[in-house]
Amino acid sequence: MSELHKFIFEGLPVRGAIVRLTDSWQEILSRRELHAGDEVGSGKYPDIVQNLLGEMTAAAVLMQGNIKFNGSLILQVMGGEKKDMSPIKLAVVEVKSDLTFRTTAKVVHAVKGNESFSRLINAGNQARCAITLDPEVKFQGQQPYQSIVPLYGDQGDPLESFASVLEHYMLQSEQLDTKLVLAANGEMAVGLLIQRMPLKGENNLAGAFTSTENEDQIGKNEDFNRIATLTASIKTDELLTLSIDDILHRLFWQEPIARYEPANPAPRFQCTCSRERVASTIRSLGQSETERMIEERDGIQVNCDFCGQPYSFDVIDAAMLFMPAESVVPPKF
Repeated sequence: MSELHKFIFEGLPVRGAIVRLTDSWQEILSRRELHAGDEVGSGKYPDIVQNLLGEMTAAAVLMQGNIKFNGSLILQVMGGEKKDMSPIKLAVVEVKSDLTFRTTAKVVHAVKGNESFSRLINAGNQARCAITLDPEVKFQGQQPYQSIVPLYGDQGDPLESFASVLEHYMLQSEQLDTKLVLAANGEMAVGLLIQRMPLKGENNLAGAFTSTENEDQIGKNEDFNRIATLTASIKTDELLTLSIDDILHRLFWQEPIARYEPANPAPRFQCTCSRERVASTIRSLGQSETERMIEERDGIQVNCDFCGQPYSFDVIDAAMLFMPAESVVPPKF
């Protein structure tokens, strides 16, 4: 069963969270089929893509659980414009405030299986990464908040893991020392987050008050540095084989941990696609383009990128999309 646990180190300005996605992650992989636009055909994700997407998913669940945002947190990486650059063109994770999530990736050409993170998704420093907070209830004119996350370090060098990307972002943009370890395979996705607690306020993505006072404390907290060093000692196979209790004991058995009740409801997969949303997308193409597609393909077949659910529209369905609502009369039986 998937689970999210949060904890603090008593008497220390350090907090943590750990997520373990099992059944929900397996369901996502079982539904996966590369859509027709992918150049590498249909089938499951290559292992290296699957593992990266699992790490992104675990990280996004940790972030949403950490900020308690009433809306969707969307974490996405967009590859470079040139097709011969990175194998992954797009990777997206969406996590709602109730910890339901969905995720997908578009692979545009074959991977060898041993590519580095930077080569897999950021060859030539062409990729872009963004974190978007989309409120569930918006005020008039309110737009989602989006923060751009660099995929390279201060010296312009590509970062070599997705965990290091988010650590660098938290340090540079949120002024928070953060240690993040991630791991995933075909059975589970796991993430462990350790963070120096913000000094005051809840004014930005991480719940920190951005100030000179906060900046002066970066990297200077010995308690955080010690706990971060312990966190970094965990091995990938330990993350993927040990229980949450065993991981926390293995790392912090000498530290004063106070644990909260696990998240309830637990993180779980849920897609928000519907026939109405697909119809709206088709309608946005315009009537002439829709009719051309119908003629060429004898109908329109759309599979959700996130869950694989198929939606079919024949000639009559497509025609009804462009009829005035008042002229659509339901049949009488």
